[in-house]
Amino acid sequence: MARVCRDCPDGAVFCRILNHPIGEQMNTFQCNLAAESIPLTHAWEHTVGSGRALLGLRADWREHLRRAHFDLGFRHVRFHGMLDDDMGTLIRHREELLYSFFNIDSIFDFLLNIGMQPFAELSFMPPALASGHTTVFQFQGNVTPPKDYSEWGTLIGRLVQHWVDRYGLDEVRQWNLEVWNEPNLKAFWTGSMDDYFELYRHAARAIKGIDAELRVGGPSSAQNAWIPEFLAFCDKEQLPADFLTTHYYPTDAFGKIGADTITQLEHAPRDVMRQRAEVVHSQSRGLPLYYTEWNISSNPRDPLHDESFAAAFAANIALSVDSFVTGYSFWTFTDIFEENYFPSMPFHGGFGLLTIHGIPKPVYRAFELLHGLGDRLFNVAESHDTLDVRVSGSEDCAVIFITNYAMPRHRIVSEPVRIQLRGARPPVSALLSRIDDDHANPKRAWQEMGEPEYPKPREVEALYAASALRPEPHPFRVGQDRIEVDLVMPPQSVAALRISFEKKRA
Repeated sequence: MARVCRDCPDGAVFCRILNHPIGEQMNTFQCNLAAESIPLTHAWEHTVGSGRALLGLRADWREHLRRAHFDLGFRHVRFHGMLDDDMGTLIRHREELLYSFFNIDSIFDFLLNIGMQPFAELSFMPPALASGHTTVFQFQGNVTPPKDYSEWGTLIGRLVQHWVDRYGLDEVRQWNLEVWNEPNLKAFWTGSMDDYFELYRHAARAIKGIDAELRVGGPSSAQNAWIPEFLAFCDKEQLPADFLTTHYYPTDAFGKIGADTITQLEHAPRDVMRQRAEVVHSQSRGLPLYYTEWNISSNPRDPLHDESFAAAFAANIALSVDSFVTGYSFWTFTDIFEENYFPSMPFHGGFGLLTIHGIPKPVYRAFELLHGLGDRLFNVAESHDTLDVRVSGSEDCAVIFITNYAMPRHRIVSEPVRIQLRGARPPVSALLSRIDDDHANPKRAWQEMGEPEYPKPREVEALYAASALRPEPHPFRVGQDRIEVDLVMPPQSVAALRISFEKKRA
């Protein structure tokens, strides 16, 4: 005897839209497009991270950034090592200090040419000025304080004055000049907090000595550290702080020292990034707040970076913090990255949105779908342990953005979802884009190839094709007062359903 589906309005044996077997629990979410909405600023598009400055001279780095800018909407890029010896910014030759801004100019010229701007991290210490020999990463960025802080201030002043002379004051006033990187970690700064404040003092005074409207900020700390202390120091010393910067990763401070990423994520609260951003926002005194590094983990060789989990988790992180931050810079846009060593394997768990061959990972496609959201969010009141549903709308369309994700080792299953939209004009079409094990999954295509370490050009083309979003028509139901759509969300997945409405009659 056939059973009746309690979820379908006509009591069908199978739901006509979803074709899910009767007995599965339908998860229903409702949204009224005629109700009030809140701004969606796309803070994650303000800036994106890279590795170090020298990589900006590579043709493939530039091509990857160009694509990320046009596909995903990134407007600024941040990288380490602008002052390192390999950039030639300041070196000592025959006991004479020699300045050269040629390589930095080449990178900045490129950025401005494609419509981007730098988020200028002022690091690391030129060995010619350094008080010691401690370095970080294989490219040996010097992380010691300067022997003479006044020489550091002179370098910053000359560099920023050069930018003003080359690009114009109106342009450089739009840039954020960030002093150092993670000085609260001994790996990146061998001095004390007070030593960092002295570094900031000299940089800030040099910058403001050129023009009071140039923007300088810090403390560029790891794990949300030093924000109150930094602001108190600037108050006491009457120093400018035009913006605040810090970093946080979901793996920070979770699990025992040396624990693997899976264990760290297992113990991290699902909304830890929103929690931490909300706390720092409350400390920021209304100043612009930029997270200049984040990712789903701080592990540079994390297989999850290449999988759909990263897409679902990162998309939720970006959306959840949007109201608390001015900018939220994903680390990084490309796997052309060499802090530990330069990789050759196409899928090696790197930080990038793109592989070394320029293949978009699932997380790249998630940012592409996020870029397609509007500038308003409508309330979706219902909640679920693993499902998140957000609705962004305009007069002409609505985008329903859905994820189904859980932290590693937490329960997650395929979930049937019903979304009911009210307050909308009659729909004319619906297109569904998916990211999951079966959609936009180039890593699986690579595995099915036999995991070639050096894929041939035709194999790269096939991987690129496997990464593509493929919007497909999706059925919907129209009632007197609502639009209704059903779909199933696999574990660790993303879906974006774009519903177009009839145009208003003149």
